Amino acid sequence: MPIIEQYFHQLIDMGGSDLHLSQGQPPKVRAHGSIKPISEEILDEAVMTTMLREICEAKAWEKYLEKGDLDFAYEMDENSRFRCNYLKQQHGLAAVFRIIPTKIASLEQLGIPSVVKEFCNIRSGLVLVTGPTGSGKSTTLAAMIDYINTNFTRHIITVEEPIEFVHRNKKSIITQREVPIQTSSFADGLRAALREDADIVLVGEMRDLDTISLALTAAETGLLVFGTLHTNNARKTVDRIIDVFPSDQQSQVRTMLAASLKGVVAQLLMKKSDGKGRAAVNEILVSTPAVGAIIREGATQKLYDVIIGGKAQGMQFMDEAIWQKLRDGYVTPMEAYMKAIDKNRFKAFLPPEDAGVGLASGGDATK
Repeated sequence: MPIIEQYFHQLIDMGGSDLHLSQGQPPKVRAHGSIKPISEEILDEAVMTTMLREICEAKAWEKYLEKGDLDFAYEMDENSRFRCNYLKQQHGLAAVFRIIPTKIASLEQLGIPSVVKEFCNIRSGLVLVTGPTGSGKSTTLAAMIDYINTNFTRHIITVEEPIEFVHRNKKSIITQREVPIQTSSFADGLRAALREDADIVLVGEMRDLDTISLALTAAETGLLVFGTLHTNNARKTVDRIIDVFPSDQQSQVRTMLAASLKGVVAQLLMKKSDGKGRAAVNEILVSTPAVGAIIREGATQKLYDVIIGGKAQGMQFMDEAIWQKLRDGYVTPMEAYMKAIDKNRFKAFLPPEDAGVGLASGGDATK
C-alpha cells in the first residue's frame, strides 16, 4: 500500500474535503471549511518525494519536476478517488488532494434550485456554472450530467482537467476525455467534439479566448454546451466572456452570446451554522428576450433588475439566496455578511463583537 494512503484514510475518516501536504510543514486536512494539522510530523523532502512519486506515472512525475505543477486523478479503491494537484513552493515540494465523491449526488440532494433541471432539458445553447475555486461547480455539473444521463438518450462528451466524477452509461452515452492525456487542451477537445456526433459537451474550464470562442460557436450550431468560469455572479460572468475578446470583436460576441446563452448558475459554498458541512447558495439567470437585449446593448448592470424581477421564471439573486439561508438559520450572520455582495444588508445582523471584524475585513465574497 502506498504510504500516502494512510493520510487519505484519515481524510475520509474525518469527513474532510482536502488533504494538504507541504515540505517543512505537518500534514493538514480541510474539514467543514477549516484547515487543521492532523499530526505533529514535519514532512521532509525524502518523505514528500516518496509519497508523491509512488502514486504518479513516471512520465507525469518528470513533467512535474520540470514544470513545477501537475494535475491528475488517483483512484485508491472503487469508493475513493482524489483530484491531485502537485506544486512547488518556497520550501520544496507540496500537494493538495481533494476527495471526489464516487456517488454522484442528485440536484435535489445538493439543494440546487429546481429551475436548473430546465437547463438540462434543452437541446442547444450555452449554460454556465460559475463560482470561485472550491465552490462545488464540478459537483453541481456532475449532478446535471447525471440527470440527463438518467432521463435522456444523448451523446455527452466531457473535456476535463482532471476527470473527477466518473459517469457510467445509463440512457446516454458518455465519453470522458482528460486534458492533457486524451486531448491536449480544452479547445482541442471542444473542436474535436464538433466532429464526434455529440449532443452535449461539458467544458471543464473556459479560460482562454480560443475555448470561449469555440464554445459560443458550438452552442450556435446546435450543441448544448456546459462550461465553467471563476466568476461569482451572473453579471460578472457575461462581462468576463465579452472582455476576453479584442474590442473590435466585442459587438459581434455580444450578439452571439445573446443568442446562445440559456442560463447562468453562479454558486458559493457557505459554512453551516451547526459546523456540520457546507451549503450551496446559487444565483440563477434564465435567458429571456430582456436578457438578450441587455447583453446586445452591453448594459449588464441592468441584469440585477431582471434577476430580481424574474422570480416567476426561477431567477434568483445571490444575496436573496444568502438571506434565505440566514433567515432559516442554516448560516451565521457573520458567514452571510462575508459571502454577500451588498454588505450593508447584512451588517445589522452581526453581533456587536463581530461588527468591527466584518467592517475591517471588507468581506470578500469570493472567499
